[in-house]
Amino acid sequence: MALNYFKRYRMELDLAGRDLTWAKIPKGYRFLPWHSSLLDAHAEAKFLSFREEIDANVFPCFNDLAGCRRLMAEISRKPGFLPEATWLAVAVGEDGKPVETCGTVQGVRDRFGLGAIQNLGITPPHRGRGLGTVLLFRALSGFWQVGLRRVYLEVTADNLGAVRLYRRHGFHVMKTLFKAAEAACS
Repeated sequence: MALNYFKRYRMELDLAGRDLTWAKIPKGYRFLPWHSSLLDAHAEAKFLSFREEIDANVFPCFNDLAGCRRLMAEISRKPGFLPEATWLAVAVGEDGKPVETCGTVQGVRDRFGLGAIQNLGITPPHRGRGLGTVLLFRALSGFWQVGLRRVYLEVTADNLGAVRLYRRHGFHVMKTLFKAAEAACS
């Protein structure tokens, strides 16, 4: 079994004194707060966001919808799961009703009382429209709402778009980690 090592950053943000006013929602989109009935929609958004990205090599569950559903179910059952920091982005039709999932983020309180952002992803056709920023700010506001003042996340260093997003909004690299993953069979 061959292993690949992926460079990842642990990035952190102090929420104290930050303007957490929700970013402007682009026209044609809605953001839905967590509800258990949305578990499958979160899983679909996660799958469509990560399946063809480097993180699918780091976390094999992103390679199939069933794996994303299991992951979403596990996250939502964690003792520290925060519905307030968990959001779904959807594209809406002319009538304002959801027609397509296009982004997801989950938040948990870790065992040390810090907020942890999990799997912020935007599906490829919807990138570059500010949806990631809106999801990030919704999650950060949720952490603040429940009294958490420090938030972290892990991101694969080669995911340049995500690293830029987090840096642009004040996250700093605190640690570099290496995640081992089995190499894909040829």
